[in-house]
Amino acid sequence: MKKSSIYLDQDLDRALSHAAARQNLSKAEFIRKTLSAAVASDVAVRPSGIGVFDGPDDLAENADDYLDGFGER
Repeated sequence: MKKSSIYLDQDLDRALSHAAARQNLSKAEFIRKTLSAAVASDVAVRPSGIGVFDGPDDLAENADDYLDGFGER
């Protein structure tokens, strides 16, 4: 395991201590688990719906035109 040092403001340090205590973890273990989860979730997932829309090619550029009157009664 490699040691790293960071500077935290007092409020963040206190919040980390409380969050770790709620999970019965040391602050270091809580930080490691939180960072691991953040890095793991950073993978870009392409939505499965990309490319399945069959509509006008210029919808993004002219959405207001296509939605003219939408929601009005």
